[in-house]
Amino acid sequence: MAAIARLTLLSLVVVVCLGLTRTQGLVEVVPSSGGLPAEVVGQFRSPSAFQQGPDDNYYVFDRQTQTVYLVSVSGQTTPIVEIGPEQGRIIGANAFDVGPDGRFVVADAPDGLERVQVFGADGSRLGGFTLPGRAAPRITLGSATLSGVGSLHFTGRSIVMSQPELGGLVTQFSLDGQPFHTFGVFRATGHEDDRDVHLALNSGFPLSTSQGDFYFVFQAGPPLFRKFDARGQLRFERHIEGQELDGVIATLPNTWPKRVDERGREFPVIPPTVRAAAVDRNDNLWVVLTVPVIYVYDSDGEKIRTLRLRAAGAIHPTSLSFSNGNDLLVTPGCYEFEVW
Repeated sequence: MAAIARLTLLSLVVVVCLGLTRTQGLVEVVPSSGGLPAEVVGQFRSPSAFQQGPDDNYYVFDRQTQTVYLVSVSGQTTPIVEIGPEQGRIIGANAFDVGPDGRFVVADAPDGLERVQVFGADGSRLGGFTLPGRAAPRITLGSATLSGVGSLHFTGRSIVMSQPELGGLVTQFSLDGQPFHTFGVFRATGHEDDRDVHLALNSGFPLSTSQGDFYFVFQAGPPLFRKFDARGQLRFERHIEGQELDGVIATLPNTWPKRVDERGREFPVIPPTVRAAAVDRNDNLWVVLTVPVIYVYDSDGEKIRTLRLRAAGAIHPTSLSFSNGNDLLVTPGCYEFEVW
């Protein structure tokens, strides 16, 4: 009997250990804990950014109506930047980010010319600049073609953008538009002889951390990210892998169809493999894939979590940000998730 008891105990320990190992690979399903009320969200046509300012008010960028809304804690909604080509308005905007002091930046393209504007917390224009050249199509997500500045990050002191035309993965701009720091060697794509494809496969999401480091998440092609120190020196590179991505990686194309834009210019139709990325207050990197999962990596580049989000149904985020309490804010739906 004692031998049987010892065997039973040993079996239990083995089962528990196996269970712990399998739990580490499980996908966490996180239900929504709140967000903007449905009657507020119903006022937006296509919210593509949902962020919180330092005063706890929220900002929503509606890509379809080309409008930035301020949503107070009480739910009052006010359009503070509206559509238009003139300064202080936006048209053809793709990228939006709120800085740590409540100012925000928007990248748009009036008449195909790339422009970045800085706004105060109330929507008043504080400055801006125009980038040289015309916005070229890069990434195609469904029926939407992202041209020019497809993503940017506002540190409060500088604007960090993916501008591979300048020769690096990441470029820091001063608030008056001077590029003062470009870094990050391009990855090999096998399409170096096709400039449009090569640049598209080296475009992505540049993000800064609280320690002054930078992440760069490649948006198309084989999914991976790099981390750089404040001087722009590479710290490490990590491939983004997981069983949820096996099918995507196995079917990555090597040739792409082409479309003709309104100016008669041909461009390749390149879909993304990463939809969005963000850094939380603990400097963890969150990556939204084209399959409806989020991978979370710690500051050393190790994957620590795999999540699916659920509200009324499954949520496939188009943008990520973090609230003042480090809760996850996502679009579509302008939902909030307690992820800790």
